[in-house]
Amino acid sequence: MTVHHRDTPAGRSLRAGSLILLLAAAGLLDRHALPHHRPAPPAGQVAGLDMNGRPVRLDQGAAPLPGQQREQDAEPDGAGRFIVPSVGLDVPLGTMNEVDGSVVPPGFTSAYRITNLGTPTAPEAGTVYVAMHSLRRGAIGPGNYLFALDTGASRLAPGATINAGGTHYLVDRATTIPKADLPTATTIWADIPGRLVVLTCLEKPDNTPAVDNFVITAHLAPSDEDMP
Repeated sequence: MTVHHRDTPAGRSLRAGSLILLLAAAGLLDRHALPHHRPAPPAGQVAGLDMNGRPVRLDQGAAPLPGQQREQDAEPDGAGRFIVPSVGLDVPLGTMNEVDGSVVPPGFTSAYRITNLGTPTAPEAGTVYVAMHSLRRGAIGPGNYLFALDTGASRLAPGATINAGGTHYLVDRATTIPKADLPTATTIWADIPGRLVVLTCLEKPDNTPAVDNFVITAHLAPSDEDMP
């Protein structure tokens, strides 16, 4: 699975046909559980803690290889906070790289700004991508706040506020995309000025592995708007 990029001054943008793969975990994770210099645990072993402090076990194939983990250069915080006031979500915003066409956040209590896609440090110039885990079997990750588990519907109404590292956005829509279709979802990978794309796995109420990604898109809030 390969991601094809074109370099830009502010970052890197995905072309049509590129692939990003978000892998779900079976349980819960801690932001310090998988530092980027340590190998990931095998599937079935406890990988960390969820947002309620309960252990998370990885699905088969969910752990990145040690070399991929190093290239992620992931940090669980340092880019501010990721806040969605309407659903009570307030977690650290970390950073990580896409590696070999995959984005597998290493922690379960942070959101991660993807540093080598879009224009992560110049929101007004292009798209900012943020990825986070959602979990099943009662585990809670940041992504679980974004959708209703029983219906798969978005919990973020159009116009809801997202604060991503101090930059405020207003939600436009939510989309469910089969993981197999994400590589050719050209509207997701277009580098559009002032846009935020938030990606997580859409968990299922029967606790079977996720087959869809849940994607929220938003636009920059007017600078003169009083945002929380």
